[in-house]
Amino acid sequence: MSYEVFRKGLDAPICLTWEITYGCNLQCVHCLSSSGRRRRDELTTAEAKRLIDEWAEMKVFYINVGGGEPMSRRDFFELMDHALDRGVGVKFSTNGTLIDDAAAAWIASRDYLDVQISVDGATPETNDPVRGEGSYDRARRAMERLAKHGFRFKINATVTRHNYPEIDDLYALAGRYEAELRLTRLRPSGRGVNVWEALRPTHAQNRGLYEWLLKHPDVLTGDSFFHLSAYGQPMDGLNMCGAGRIVCCVDPVGEVYACPFMLAPEFSGGNVRHEGGFAGVWRTSPLFAHLREWQVGGSCQSCNAYSKCHGGCMAVKHFTGRSLDAPDPDCVFEKTEPVPVAVAMTSAVRSAPETVRA
Repeated sequence: MSYEVFRKGLDAPICLTWEITYGCNLQCVHCLSSSGRRRRDELTTAEAKRLIDEWAEMKVFYINVGGGEPMSRRDFFELMDHALDRGVGVKFSTNGTLIDDAAAAWIASRDYLDVQISVDGATPETNDPVRGEGSYDRARRAMERLAKHGFRFKINATVTRHNYPEIDDLYALAGRYEAELRLTRLRPSGRGVNVWEALRPTHAQNRGLYEWLLKHPDVLTGDSFFHLSAYGQPMDGLNMCGAGRIVCCVDPVGEVYACPFMLAPEFSGGNVRHEGGFAGVWRTSPLFAHLREWQVGGSCQSCNAYSKCHGGCMAVKHFTGRSLDAPDPDCVFEKTEPVPVAVAMTSAVRSAPETVRA
């Protein structure tokens, strides 16, 4: 399909992100949804199953399940089995802390189930200041359990200026388990707003990341780094912002956002609990209709790299106070370096197991 077909939107999203709970036993400093405490008005099990049924009828290819920590939801296994039974593929992201032997066996026994374990460094010294003390070791134990059951998982890392030097080590770690490495972009959403300037890669690191990704085509990125395509060769993926066009995000209470990185009221198209359900939001939301007609204007339109990056990430622009028609703050042609801010990283991170209570 051509860029224009995708830009105009499809009858159903190719994939969507479903944040099934904001309950989490970690408090990562860059969490895009500021997760920790569960919403008491989360979709019930029955509501969640009806939503899955609707996606099956719309022929949604797969769902990215996240949170919070999705496995902290009591009906997690029941909901995932329901999706798989209805022919909806499941990819879920976890910090790995709740993967015991029983959970590993369940994961390994399911078809069309994809699991990625998040770490943000190849060592505890790099990972734990971001994700919490002991989180690296617990994630590694989850990897060991899945490997013991013969399950091939993914390792997901959000690229920061601190773990950038460890990308080769992360790649080697994935290879040790015959796992795939997935790198994602840091966004200034949720708690990430407070640490974005301190953690975002420098321009030199972004250039190095571009060269590294070209040499490692087996590393997954989705469309996280499509702004890097402006350096020359397009990155793998659709090389465009798919918000409200081919992707969206449903939060724990059924709010449908154009993008999982834009969890702000102005980017909600409606709620699945209202008449018309998810399909009604996807197909009739004025916001989504606007996004399907809108293109980045301003100086981006006259840039010779516009056809490769299409103006970059709306979420990063929005949460850094830029116009959506402005260039991406990490535009490869921007000359200013990110300015570090004083962030007490170690004091900002703490484990909070009590926050997962219903």
